[in-house]
Amino acid sequence: MELVCPAGTPAALRAAVDAGADAVYCGFADETNARNFPGLNFSRPELAEAVRYAHRKGTKLLVAINTFPRAGDEAIWHRAVVDAAQAGADAVILADLGLIAYTADHHPDLRRHLSVQAAAANPDVINFYAETFGIRRVVLPRVLSVEEIAAINTAVDVETEAFVFGGLCVMAEGRCALSSYITGQSPNMNGVCSPASHVSYAQEDGVLAARLGGYTIHRAPATQAAPYPTLCKGCFKVGAREGYVFEEPASLDASMILPALARAGVSAFKIEGRQRSRAYVTAVVRSFRGVLAAMAEGQAIPAGALASLAEGQSATVGAYRKIWR
Repeated sequence: MELVCPAGTPAALRAAVDAGADAVYCGFADETNARNFPGLNFSRPELAEAVRYAHRKGTKLLVAINTFPRAGDEAIWHRAVVDAAQAGADAVILADLGLIAYTADHHPDLRRHLSVQAAAANPDVINFYAETFGIRRVVLPRVLSVEEIAAINTAVDVETEAFVFGGLCVMAEGRCALSSYITGQSPNMNGVCSPASHVSYAQEDGVLAARLGGYTIHRAPATQAAPYPTLCKGCFKVGAREGYVFEEPASLDASMILPALARAGVSAFKIEGRQRSRAYVTAVVRSFRGVLAAMAEGQAIPAGALASLAEGQSATVGAYRKIWR
């Protein structure tokens, strides 16, 4: 079982490797990956050094190139694939059909993983990617129950990777377009969700209003922490009801059901959080390393170890137990 961990900076990568990650995923500092934020990601020399550091410690390095190229600008994304291969990356994580085809044609020996951004959630589509483009692993969307994952794994011959901790975005990956309705930018096309340049906060009669592109997304009493204003987790008034329309600002924490996911045939557990600090990365990776060790020894899984790191101090197992559908 592989523990796949995030790194938004070279320092976070070293922290993940040293804390016990089996594989670390990261991206270039441009729009070719879905976390294209200022101060994050890797230059070409930094990525090459990251590969050397990871490999010295026996850790794999995966490169996310998981946005969708703009027509006429494909060379930017092609260059990212070439540079990842030349740096010695163990795999690239892709979402766009054209980019996957390019990689399969020009770098057939470079291992290809299918990003969650591709939203492959049934055996037919997974087998299509595997048979047509040689995809070796699929990162499953966070819309599937454990039982559905088990059924998929019996019908496919590729590895599957499941998210187990971190931000829980609106549960239809590959369609993260809500942000673009207000800001003109989305994770799919630009690598950014609710970019900070469009975010503002204002005190109004004892209430903190969090705005995105001039629109109020969340209002919270001054004594409470206001979440980062993203549309999918915004608090809105619809008729007489006020609440979270799409998803609550809670983190995914599937640590207690890792044994069930393992029995369902999942090959790798993925931690989300390339925007997080190296202290966060260290704490989460060490905690999940401990969970995996407990599983291997047949011991009880320690509960609640990461409660303080959950978004809004609130965690859920999301669709894995499918109580929301």
